[in-house]
Amino acid sequence: MALFGMSLVTLYKADGMEQVKYADKKIETIVHKAPVVLELFTSQGCSSCPPADVLLEKVKNQYTEEVYALSYHVDYWNYIGWEDPFSKSVYTKKQRDYNRKFQYRSNYTPQLVINGKEHFVGSNQSKMYSKINEYKAKKTNNVLDLDINESSHNSISFDYSIEGDLKDKLLRVVLVLDERTTSVKRGENRNRTLKNSNIVVAEKYIPMATKKGTSSIAVPEIVSSKDKLTLMVLIETDDLDITGAAKTPITV
Repeated sequence: MALFGMSLVTLYKADGMEQVKYADKKIETIVHKAPVVLELFTSQGCSSCPPADVLLEKVKNQYTEEVYALSYHVDYWNYIGWEDPFSKSVYTKKQRDYNRKFQYRSNYTPQLVINGKEHFVGSNQSKMYSKINEYKAKKTNNVLDLDINESSHNSISFDYSIEGDLKDKLLRVVLVLDERTTSVKRGENRNRTLKNSNIVVAEKYIPMATKKGTSSIAVPEIVSSKDKLTLMVLIETDDLDITGAAKTPITV
């Protein structure tokens, strides 16, 4: 289980990002006015997913401030003999909700959803770069500030403040595991060693009544003391559009 014990010393802003200094380490909270949230629906049981997993990691490293990379591992490939350890039925439902919005007939992998507004095949490199450049040039409706309050072996507490309209919007709080390597024994990727990145391991929604607040998210047991994590907080409309975001890397 990861341990995150830290004491807050100071908070300051520089070059478009907030930097939170702790007694033993520093955490940077990145606040960008044009976030590009990339949600990849993927699975270790899908033979066409690894190229999309690699591409998502590539663009995250190239656009370190703008891109918010999320990998949601779905569970409907588990039946062919390999149970993806990161898969959850709730992520399959999330994908189904998006496709209902897009009036698309069914779920598929690898599916990439950008800012909750449109989708395409997640391994399509030319489309990926084109859409990133398109969305990072847009203006966002909300600006979100995020400050870590306290971290422990089982939860992360944070403060948030929001600029802009809050009507019919929620906060989506996401805990993302940086990467994990898995030896796949069965299924379409049998006998392959897969490196998965940007893995969503926990998620919760918070109704927004005010522009400032405090919340927390539990750290699941799948997280170890060797893992690097990122806390992301997204502002989402009731139509699943994403209108603002902030993220904080957490070093174990």
